[in-house]
Amino acid sequence: MKLQQLFSNFNLNSNDLNPVLQHEVAGVYFDARQVVPDGVFIAIKGVQNDGHQFIDQAILAGAIALVVENKKNIPEYYNGLVVTVSNSREALDQLAANFYGFPSDELFCFGITGTNGKTSITYILEHILNTFKKPTAVMGTVNHRIQDRLWASEMTTPDPVTLQKRLRDFIDHGAVAVAMEVSSHALDQKRADSVHFNTAIFTNLTLDHLDYHKTMQHYFQAKQRLFTDLMWASKKKPRFAVVNVDDTYGRRLQVAEPVVIWTYGQKDADFQFRILDMTYSETKFSLKTPIETVEATIPLSGLHMIYNSVASIAAALSFGISIEQSLKALKTFEGVPGRLQKVNSSSDKTVFVDYAHTPDALENVLKALNDIRSLAKNKSQIITVFGCGGDRDKSKRPLMAEIAAKLSDFVFVTSDNPRTEQPEAIVTEVKNGLPADFKNYEIEVDRERAIAAAIRQARSGDVILIAGKGHEDYQIIGTEKIHFSDFEVARKYL
Repeated sequence: MKLQQLFSNFNLNSNDLNPVLQHEVAGVYFDARQVVPDGVFIAIKGVQNDGHQFIDQAILAGAIALVVENKKNIPEYYNGLVVTVSNSREALDQLAANFYGFPSDELFCFGITGTNGKTSITYILEHILNTFKKPTAVMGTVNHRIQDRLWASEMTTPDPVTLQKRLRDFIDHGAVAVAMEVSSHALDQKRADSVHFNTAIFTNLTLDHLDYHKTMQHYFQAKQRLFTDLMWASKKKPRFAVVNVDDTYGRRLQVAEPVVIWTYGQKDADFQFRILDMTYSETKFSLKTPIETVEATIPLSGLHMIYNSVASIAAALSFGISIEQSLKALKTFEGVPGRLQKVNSSSDKTVFVDYAHTPDALENVLKALNDIRSLAKNKSQIITVFGCGGDRDKSKRPLMAEIAAKLSDFVFVTSDNPRTEQPEAIVTEVKNGLPADFKNYEIEVDRERAIAAAIRQARSGDVILIAGKGHEDYQIIGTEKIHFSDFEVARKYL
């Protein structure tokens, strides 16, 4: 692609119309360390660093063009193209999409946002569509993938260059659809603005990421951009929004006018479900929809997983997969890694690994386990192992402790990615949230020892929940990432 084509949607000054515009572009970059000869460098003002400080490095690397918010760091000798913009994040998003040929136009795009449930819904949608020979890619927290092809995931929603390149990769590997987690950070930083979504899904909004957003209102406004700004700008027709109206923020959510809204929940919803029976391995429920009312049994447990399944059924319908087809596909769904994932063993103790790392997520999964125990009318104990991450929102630490104590018979408080904070200090803050009259707990900073102790303490028939890390196979201690898997450790001690 020539430089002139790359900037075809930008208003270039007459002084910018120079021979360099006919050069072939080698790539689009926002990290000066990655720039190659004939690359385009976009200077981004980040949370910690300002790309304008690295313009010299980009020039030395051979940048053919610079996109900046101000020109003060550009040396006089530079004779490449200089484009001044009001918002370089928006420019990066637009240029990345243009460079890779607007790949979202060639895919049916599902965008899932909310505090909890995003990953599960991408897995469920992938399974439903793949069952009916509609190759579906996934971009999210665990990884990026299309069938057997995998790429590592560094964050829930990647930077615009990685995002647009990956969409092109998906198409090259045969994808016709993509189920994509869209984080509040990405929406706030305009990383996905050039993705044209067909269907957007809102799961819920609970306390999280206030270290970044500062207030719940700002957090909500970031999420809402998917349903207003991005869905308004989408070229797709028709467009759908699938919204959880059992959630307070779901009921407040504004949606762009051209979008068809389908609600889901346990009451007064277009897709209304009711739990009929639940065990640790399956759930029977009824589902009333605008088309029909059905009863189904699927191999998933927990109220939150039924919410995720119903959202996925509605979203799949927007693609053209019938409700009957979706329910048939769900009968063979094997679950989501790290989402109430059972650790298989010959032991008569049941261990689940779950990603719950927010107060709401922990409450949901513990309520699910309590509900199942109640339905089964057994006297098993629920033992919870959890911690809170370092260098993250501290306000949730005492809240998670309170929830764990309320909904567990015994609690082990331990480490969970302490990062640059002292693990002992984090654990102390968590402990301070335990009710004064709650004595059934143990502090064990070493996560492996905590898991081992919980399994040793459990009696026949008891349930152990290891919460916080889920699919992650590492601990971040200081700035070092060390291999650690809750699943592997639990299996070892079982």
